[in-house]
Amino acid sequence: MNILNSVELNSTNVIEEAQRGGKARSLFWPWAAANVSLLALGYGGLFLDLFTISFWQAVVAAVVGTFSSFGLVGVSSIAGKRSNAPTMTLSRAAFGVKGNVLPGFLSYLTFVGWETVLVALATLASRTVLVRVGHINHNFALVIGFIVSAGLVIFGGVLGFQTIMKIQRWLTSITIVLTLGYIALTWSKIDWHKVHTLNAGHSGSLAGLVGATIFAITGIGLGWVNSAADYSRYLPRNTPSRSVIGWTVFGSSLVPIILVIFGTLLSASSSTLKGAIEGDPVGALTSILPTWFLIPFAIVAILGLIGGAILDLYSSGIALVSIGFPYRRHRAAIIDAVIMLIGTIYIAWHSPNFVAPFQAFLITLGVPIAAWSAIFVADVIMRKVDYVQGDLFDPRGRYGAWNTRSLLLLIAGTVIGWGFVTNSDPSAKWLNWQGYFMSAIGGKSGQWAPANVGVIVALAVGFAGHILLSRKAITKQEAHHG
Repeated sequence: MNILNSVELNSTNVIEEAQRGGKARSLFWPWAAANVSLLALGYGGLFLDLFTISFWQAVVAAVVGTFSSFGLVGVSSIAGKRSNAPTMTLSRAAFGVKGNVLPGFLSYLTFVGWETVLVALATLASRTVLVRVGHINHNFALVIGFIVSAGLVIFGGVLGFQTIMKIQRWLTSITIVLTLGYIALTWSKIDWHKVHTLNAGHSGSLAGLVGATIFAITGIGLGWVNSAADYSRYLPRNTPSRSVIGWTVFGSSLVPIILVIFGTLLSASSSTLKGAIEGDPVGALTSILPTWFLIPFAIVAILGLIGGAILDLYSSGIALVSIGFPYRRHRAAIIDAVIMLIGTIYIAWHSPNFVAPFQAFLITLGVPIAAWSAIFVADVIMRKVDYVQGDLFDPRGRYGAWNTRSLLLLIAGTVIGWGFVTNSDPSAKWLNWQGYFMSAIGGKSGQWAPANVGVIVALAVGFAGHILLSRKAITKQEAHHG
């Protein structure tokens, strides 16, 4: 009964004044827990393997990609504290109350995709540890990892905000301590001569640097923009905007940057580790650990990954309700959890490789999400007064039912962006149509093909286009604010 009473009933609605409280620094915990993930260590190896860049280029890609993408999250968080509503409700101001169904559906797909990826990784990592420590049957180890990982995610994601805030504080503290333990135990594995040789042998191309940076943008921060306001909406409206941005970016960026850099050092020092990362980016990290630390490693791997998956499951329920699901958020989250379970079973038991479908997912959905994120961030920046609460739910209000300018801009940014990305997953031949504009920059087999610059193109089209097309309309809306 206590668990049932702790289920959050807030959904797409505006948070009541009595429920608002806390300070901006409270945002540190959910964002840090969501991003203290050993997956970031695996990204270091992927940077070297997929883009053939030097160590210092990997550092630049990690710093620029992480800070820039979470900068978008920070700006979007301002909208939450200014309106006390979730992101996909506030997006109605830019797209119309009914027109927001398109970005809402895109966000829903992104959340479900990410929660599936993270739970699958936690399952695979658990399998690797259990097989090595207990010599447990391969499939039985997968089942155990699957039950533990999925169960924790569903528990937190369904119960909601208060449960998440409590869980994430503990997840962050435990995961940081154990992650520091991993770094301490594997620091001696760094071969500085090989790292120096890598820098000398791979000056790296500009295309490789850009590609790694875009991978960091899509794989670390961009997917969080559409849930940014879901957590800042509980803050009082007089909370300083700079503090909201600062604590969001600090909490979400600090650890991923450190882990990506350290993962790059480890992968540059071990060709075996770098080669194994494509199949199981987190589990591969056990190959350089002493046996006695494998159980703590499993704990940090699972907790780090589910910290992000919990936020995804929570926000996916809100996104589903925002596009017309006729039940409360926690019921929507249960439906999302079922889809997540099915997807996890496919990745863990049937997919021969993890990285190729993961990258295809990041890029294919990353382009329209980039276009939407840019439009939303531009909209937040241009608005000088708070949103009118009632009109966010009324198609006859000042935000209208359908904002055709924004919808067409989203479609245009997506179409142009998809023209400048390519798909490397041989099992996803249905995505071979992408890259139809690549001939303008060297073709699908040219040096710019793996860079997937279409993500940046979509961001530029969405941001600049919304400022040019909607500035006067927003000024007119706010002139009649009252």
